[in-house]
Amino acid sequence: MLREAAGRYVALDGRMWRTLIGLFFRPGFLSREYFAGRRRRYIRPARLFLVLSIALFALLRFAGEPPVVLDRELTQAERDEIAADAAEAEGHAGLNIGPDLKLSMNIGANAWLDPLQRRIDLFNRLSRQERGEQIFAGMLRYGPYAAFALLPLFALLMKLVYVGRARSYPLRPRRYAAHLVFGAYNHAFLFLVGLLLVLPIAPLRAALIIWAIVYLLWSMKTVYGGRWSGVLARALVIVFAYSVFFAVVIGGLAVAAIMLR
Repeated sequence: MLREAAGRYVALDGRMWRTLIGLFFRPGFLSREYFAGRRRRYIRPARLFLVLSIALFALLRFAGEPPVVLDRELTQAERDEIAADAAEAEGHAGLNIGPDLKLSMNIGANAWLDPLQRRIDLFNRLSRQERGEQIFAGMLRYGPYAAFALLPLFALLMKLVYVGRARSYPLRPRRYAAHLVFGAYNHAFLFLVGLLLVLPIAPLRAALIIWAIVYLLWSMKTVYGGRWSGVLARALVIVFAYSVFFAVVIGGLAVAAIMLR
């Protein structure tokens, strides 16, 4: 029954195992195979990205535990920080999350924001632990959407850092669609690593983190070529820019968890 239900999205046969083994143990291999036209033997990148992202966030939702947020009296420093945030937001429609996980928003004369203010008031009436649990659950719920939003941005970053003449590396991917394929496979690898990180084995977790770093650099070298110095420099640029986008998306997830409950 599971095979029939999942068959529309992923083939539960030798192709799946061949894809997962190539994905995990051979950096850049699936991207090279795809560009060479050898695609029938493996699961397509978009499908693999979709299935593994849903599997990861579903596993986190059922196996993960929400953060424990202790109800306690705020320190004077925390009260001062909340007051400073409220003062900074005064005069414009700014949304702030304080150290106590309470939201503050100054809607001013923007009457159309009244429904939003009512949701904020309902959220603030929850206990501190309940507020933390709601944010955690919402981020897991909307996490796959965030992953889809980040993939095109990652592909754009790859295209930007590898802008240049094709004379030196004629086989280097140039089109945006090719960068999307590379990004989909590497994101799928990270989702697969995330699934394995759920296992409570400290040495395994450390090895997976080290392998993920090596893997991503190795895959760039395999697919795009060039010297290691160039790979490392481009990787640093991508990590910095991607981290900014990632932080924005995480903030958006936190707000969505509160507003779309």
